[in-house]
Amino acid sequence: MPYKVTLIPGDGTGPEITKATKRVLEATGIEFEWDTGIVGQNAQDKFGTPLPESVLKSIKKNKLALKGPVTTPFGTGFRSVNVALRQGLDLYACLRPCKTYSGVPTPFDNVDIVVVRENTEDLYSGIEFAKGSPEAIELMELISKTTETKIKQDSGFSIKIISETGSRRIIKFAFEYARANNRKKVSAAHKANILKFSDGIFLATARKVAKEYPDIEFEDIVVDALCMRLTRNPQQYDIIVLPNLYGDIVSDLCAGLVGGLGIAPGANMGDNIAVFEPTHGSAPRYAGQNKVNPMAMMLSAVMMLRHLNEIEAADRLEKAIADVIAEGKHVTYDLKLDRNQPAATTSQVADAVIDKLKKQGGKNEKQG
Repeated sequence: MPYKVTLIPGDGTGPEITKATKRVLEATGIEFEWDTGIVGQNAQDKFGTPLPESVLKSIKKNKLALKGPVTTPFGTGFRSVNVALRQGLDLYACLRPCKTYSGVPTPFDNVDIVVVRENTEDLYSGIEFAKGSPEAIELMELISKTTETKIKQDSGFSIKIISETGSRRIIKFAFEYARANNRKKVSAAHKANILKFSDGIFLATARKVAKEYPDIEFEDIVVDALCMRLTRNPQQYDIIVLPNLYGDIVSDLCAGLVGGLGIAPGANMGDNIAVFEPTHGSAPRYAGQNKVNPMAMMLSAVMMLRHLNEIEAADRLEKAIADVIAEGKHVTYDLKLDRNQPAATTSQVADAVIDKLKKQGGKNEKQG
């Protein structure tokens, strides 16, 4: 039977890279039944909301989605459609592998890091108070009364929330992922030396959870030291688990180590639902030009195949992508070692990957 998947093309360049990714997925021989949903600017224009309830219902039903990048329209009441989607579906784990591929311009070799980012708490929880608002004034008075700290009257507030519950589940996710994927080490990043009552909870919880996994090496590290070490010797890291804000920053840093967001896949996962999407944004100024790199979304599709336990198909698709990159002929401008050479279009990249898949031959194992 075909796998039922909610397909969200997104907006900007999203529809182009989604189309290319859908083509290469179907070329693996795995069958899919696509339930297409509209999110972002196109949904705002059509339904009056950038995140229609029908899309959430589809994802909850199918338990699986493949999503292109989305732009949050201004003036819709949403800080971020992506954040709202993750919170609405309780997709508490953001999984972002960062891996070097031969042929990608980068000063590093043999980097293979998985960033596990907590997705629902921290400074992205959405609890903010505008400068001069009654709530901000009341909060200033409370802080002044309880800590004797004087706060400037023109201050705004964003509240950082770290819970033991949220920390435990994301850290356990990192260790379980390590076991399932034969990873050897988990590093927990924090700033508990300064933020003792928020990051301090994250650190203490990480140390407790690590004791439940004696087969996995564990270390904790202050996040600024982590960033410095990543830029000098990234090969020493395997899985890095972080609170929300640090995870957002460090995952982009790691993407830079391996060549950029054009080859940075991602997944947002809960206990029963998984949404696979590239790390990069929608790049609306390039919309309709058929020129952007679809490989981050294609690699996200590889992650989806592995999630479905279609390991043989996942390995074949990743090899086809890697072979196209290594060959260097049919890649987009961002992966060209020589910028004077003509770059491939988005659709031509898909053609090249499909051609590699055909040349591999072989048949897929029985679908689940």
